[in-house]
Amino acid sequence: MARQTQDSKRINLALQGGGAHGAFTWGVLDRLLEDEALEIAAISGTSAGAMNGAALKAGWAKGGREGARAELNWFWAQMGAVEEHGFWSWFMAGIPMPGSREIGRALEYSMAGQVADMLSLVTTPYALGPFYRNPLRPIVERFDFSAVCSDGGPDLFVCATKVRDGKIRVFAGEELTSEALLASACLPTLFTAVEFHDPKSERMEAFWDGGYSGNPALFPLFRPDLPDDVLIIALNPLERDELPMMPAQIQNRINEISFNSSLLRELRAIEYVQRLLDDGRISSNEKKRVLVHMIAEDSVMQDLSVVTKMFPNGYLLASLKAAGRAAAERFLSEHRTALNDHSTVNLREMFG
Repeated sequence: MARQTQDSKRINLALQGGGAHGAFTWGVLDRLLEDEALEIAAISGTSAGAMNGAALKAGWAKGGREGARAELNWFWAQMGAVEEHGFWSWFMAGIPMPGSREIGRALEYSMAGQVADMLSLVTTPYALGPFYRNPLRPIVERFDFSAVCSDGGPDLFVCATKVRDGKIRVFAGEELTSEALLASACLPTLFTAVEFHDPKSERMEAFWDGGYSGNPALFPLFRPDLPDDVLIIALNPLERDELPMMPAQIQNRINEISFNSSLLRELRAIEYVQRLLDDGRISSNEKKRVLVHMIAEDSVMQDLSVVTKMFPNGYLLASLKAAGRAAAERFLSEHRTALNDHSTVNLREMFG
């Protein structure tokens, strides 16, 4: 990492999962990596967050900040991202580009979206038998795992859920294999469980998406040698004012609530510890005072749905990257001085 200066800020990143919506995190990371005085000490990621974290770390080992940005660009190009200025040459023609709401609705009510939704209720990936293929595998297996597992760059923690007991499994160091990344992103309605021998339990384990148990897990970032600041890149809206009434809306909100529940539990625990520290009932030698920050863009994410998570649309991925960069720019402009000093998320207000 870069040498610390008076203006340097050391932070940890917590990257939520959210399928194709992870392109928003791509944009946030792209902007954060441009800041030479911002040091990323550790990353905890789940599903798409784990993929973003692995790409960042692999690229960092090859070429520092620019290497990390290049690797993230490569990964999302594999997922179908296109350059905004090249999409059907609409910019050249001067035709207004569709917004996230229009794209979200188009995908949600498309034939592919409707069929995928119906099939998820009556069949499973296991029905494909020998014809089953995980489309993420050939992409993930192209990562340089010697770099992903290396000591250089940020520490990386990847979260998955053990199917057997429902507990979280956090992979780090030499445990960061292609199987661990695929396990972190294994939605059981789309993919068969990822199974391998887990040296921690000393038995064969099946894993599903880490979002069910930690989206992402914050506790790996509480290590004493890591900075106090945890910057959460959120993909799932915490609040929706409109009551969902249609089947797709209800299913989408259930998905958001379930994939936010583990994060909210950890944030509530942090808030409780902060109150104990403020009241002098425990000392900083006993518990760490975690400084919480968040980058989110609910105005964009509320226009999207479960369907847009499952079907990467080239233009939408590029649009989400642009939204992520803009959100990171606003955060740095408004809250950079707060880093390493105080939280910018009011947890007492959140849970009051």
